[in-house]
Amino acid sequence: MPNDEFASAGFLLTTVEGLAGWARKASVWPVTFGLACCSIEMMATGCARFDISRFGMEVFRASPRNSDLMIVAGRLSQKMAPVARQVYDQMPEPKWVLSQGACASSGGMFNNYALVQGVDHVLPVDIYLPGCPPRPEALLYAILALHDQIQHEPLLKHKKEIAAAVEKAALAAEPTSHMTGLLR
Repeated sequence: MPNDEFASAGFLLTTVEGLAGWARKASVWPVTFGLACCSIEMMATGCARFDISRFGMEVFRASPRNSDLMIVAGRLSQKMAPVARQVYDQMPEPKWVLSQGACASSGGMFNNYALVQGVDHVLPVDIYLPGCPPRPEALLYAILALHDQIQHEPLLKHKKEIAAAVEKAALAAEPTSHMTGLLR
């Protein structure tokens, strides 16, 4: 029997992974982690004009234990890096990280000793959002891209193995502050 015959009869066919992905993408709760000017744009995304609540994300959580998305909005200083890692470690699995803005993604225009040259040196980043600062519409687009990524992620053991491999590779990468050539 083709799928459209099942649909007309009132049946829904899916996989457990598909159903779990749909449920996960529809219930993402972000943690509050605004560091600089990008956080103003992140706050604007929660207001009525852009209405992030359409995606089930209307409340930015103050506790990492109640959230599963960390939006790193702005430049990350060396002093704040251990705090960001601690907040990330306190978040329950599954968890995702969105790097908002040029400063969070690559250090931006601030190539100095005080700032981490990319959040991916401290946290495993799932989505990079460029811009200085990126508009709320761009943040909504990045969240929709993350929703698509979440919906198609494998469950349980496979996700943990993939995340561990990505995190190991990101932490082993050469810091951009040590690179020479076009970066300087």
